[in-house]
Amino acid sequence: MTRCDWAGPEQIYIDYHDHEWGVPEHDSRALWEKLILDGFQAGLSWITILKKRDAFRAAFEGFDPAVIAHWGETDVQRLLGNSAIIRHRGKIEATITNAQAWIALEERDGFAPFMWRYVDGTPLQNRFATMADVPPKTAMSEQVSKDLKKAGFKFCGPTIVYAWMEACGLVNDHLTCCPRHAAVKQMALR
Repeated sequence: MTRCDWAGPEQIYIDYHDHEWGVPEHDSRALWEKLILDGFQAGLSWITILKKRDAFRAAFEGFDPAVIAHWGETDVQRLLGNSAIIRHRGKIEATITNAQAWIALEERDGFAPFMWRYVDGTPLQNRFATMADVPPKTAMSEQVSKDLKKAGFKFCGPTIVYAWMEACGLVNDHLTCCPRHAAVKQMALR
């Protein structure tokens, strides 16, 4: 099996690539969790986040925006003291702000419908042969980033947003040599 180059040799990475990455996600809370984790990943490798994902879920109350939206400095300090997660004040504070923004967006439009409208509800099917062909961001991720920021979100620049769009299956960026490209494409047809 020829996987995408980024799915290195560690089993946790292989499992993520083979079962999660690129699968179309339509659940608002799951989309939000992945956006938050992609924000924490900024400047780090994704494997670092994967290895800490369960600790993040525990520390952030299962990524329940209704809980996180009411957190304050005491919670920030608690999280800064948690060595099982990425301890970055700006990213932690952004998560609280993003929970508040998510709630407002969820009540107004629904987070999932808001996000999926950028691709008219159907994942974009790219056909990249090599990792060098895959862009770090696109005009669409720049627009999504701008719109998220307008809605009050932080740590959602166009590169983070594009990585998130790939992970959540809004775009299929599995390489054409990767068996997951065809499998994910089939999921988009359902």
